[in-house]
Amino acid sequence: MTQTSRARVARRIAAGAAYGGGGIGLVGVAAVGLLLAEVQLARRHVLGGTDPYVPYADGVYGLACDTAAGPALMLAMLGDSTAAGQGVHRAGQTPGALLASGLAAVAERPVRLRNVAVPGARSDDLDRQAGLVLQDADQVPDVCVIMIGANDVTHRMPPTLSVRHLSAAVRRLRTAGAEVVVGTCPDLGTIEPVQQPLRWLARRASRQLAAAQTIGVVEQGGRTVSLGDLLGPEFAARPRELFGPDNYHPSAEGYATAAMAVLPTVCAALGLWPAEEERPDISRREDILPVARAAVEAASEAGTEVTPAAPAAPRGPWALLKRRRRRRVPEEEPAPAAPSA
Repeated sequence: MTQTSRARVARRIAAGAAYGGGGIGLVGVAAVGLLLAEVQLARRHVLGGTDPYVPYADGVYGLACDTAAGPALMLAMLGDSTAAGQGVHRAGQTPGALLASGLAAVAERPVRLRNVAVPGARSDDLDRQAGLVLQDADQVPDVCVIMIGANDVTHRMPPTLSVRHLSAAVRRLRTAGAEVVVGTCPDLGTIEPVQQPLRWLARRASRQLAAAQTIGVVEQGGRTVSLGDLLGPEFAARPRELFGPDNYHPSAEGYATAAMAVLPTVCAALGLWPAEEERPDISRREDILPVARAAVEAASEAGTEVTPAAPAAPRGPWALLKRRRRRRVPEEEPAPAAPSA
């Protein structure tokens, strides 16, 4: 499938989400029977080693920072098991804690983390999660990070419905005043127990959903970071290091790799990244593109960011495609004490 064709499919899915169209299938109908059989085999293999424990990481990070620089920033994590941090055993190894520590180091201000992500969640749970982080009008997060999509693919949620729920959540959070960064659907074709032809189908479905998610998010004023290819070549090359014991969820190093990709976008959303890096860098093949084309390119390249550029352009919205240099995430910070009742 050409890039133009992939962009057309992503646009159709996003348009269906926006205007109430029917479910556009991610894979052909003829493949569904085989796909379901393979999914059941892979799921039994994967879930047999899954540890349901998720470390509690909520609290304040960067307590050593100078509070004279301003009050603590508020970071909220929403989404599924990847956002929650399932697969590791220490709070400081979760993506929320890593992002909070990194953000505190860049902003030189404390960061208060609240994580409402739930293992197994699909996009239709985002409205409930958004309600939790917005229930106190005086405590609206400065930035929300959403990681979602894998369970939508494995549970065959129609992609138009998936994108519709995500777009609605982004719109709700942005209307409340929060910046939003979405880590799009990871590449499920990298999971070791998944065999061909499911591996190819899973990769295709993941990337189609990630591209459609990007269009929906950008059109609501959010930013996206591609986790698909980030967790693709690197995880495929070093699965023992980047996957956890269940061969499904990332290991501590895998979460650190994802956090390094998302952190620059979180900082940029809050105006904390160097101004010169907010302009397209031709040497890194960055450009302002039609949002569908930017979405497709991002879905196939590690850590690529897409952010609104010209949302009201006459021929449709355009977006800035960024390939930010990764910067090292600070060393794991001890988890904060649980807040008193």
